[in-house]
Amino acid sequence: MTQAKEGRSLSRTFRSEKANICAKGSVLRSAMRLKWLGHASVMIEASGKIIYIDPYQGEYDRKADVIIVTHGHGDHLNQPKISMARKDDTIFVVAKSCAKEISGKVIPMEAGQKQRLDGIEIEAVHSYNHKRFRSPGVPFHPKGQNIAVIMRSEGKTIFHASDTDFIPEMKTLPAIDVALLPIDGTYTMDVPEAVEATMAIKPKTVIPIHRRESNVKDFQRRVEAESSIKVLALSRGEEATI
Repeated sequence: MTQAKEGRSLSRTFRSEKANICAKGSVLRSAMRLKWLGHASVMIEASGKIIYIDPYQGEYDRKADVIIVTHGHGDHLNQPKISMARKDDTIFVVAKSCAKEISGKVIPMEAGQKQRLDGIEIEAVHSYNHKRFRSPGVPFHPKGQNIAVIMRSEGKTIFHASDTDFIPEMKTLPAIDVALLPIDGTYTMDVPEAVEATMAIKPKTVIPIHRRESNVKDFQRRVEAESSIKVLALSRGEEATI
């Protein structure tokens, strides 16, 4: 069976579990939890499922129902972390460019494609460099290599930008509740560009990721000075209810 056919089969057969999410000793229903694990790595708990995006930093003690990989660079696709997070029936939703690097139940995706996994919709959109190059004319992340992801669940929409510059496609994204945007400036947007991207996307909340040594407080100050968008500068391992 090809990966594409297997992906369609997996999306049809992915079984649901009742969502019971505990916080401060009480049970919350229909709530989404997000934990920043460091760098571009995120854990999301939604629709009773554990979803990891770009496993690289942080702890992976909770086994994944879904692992999303936006591209094949080692700080986004880390095989030891994936081995820690996966279980026998984990579904991988990954950029087509790196699908062969992962074994198991793999759904390869390109920009413009969507997958539904029982209460969770994952849409792939563009993510690329057009002004940061490893050599003349060769961007660190060429168009078509990465995917950014829009994830919908529990009535919320989350956007994870992956490694990207501020690109025109960000201006036409749908309504976003939470945007996770890189700000470090080496291989991705820097702080001023990330502020521009935030203003273009207009999320309710923005979470800076892929930070390295960037000035998170400067990012927060600029965004809050120009808009009513909430900046959630999570510490590594910190969780938030979305």
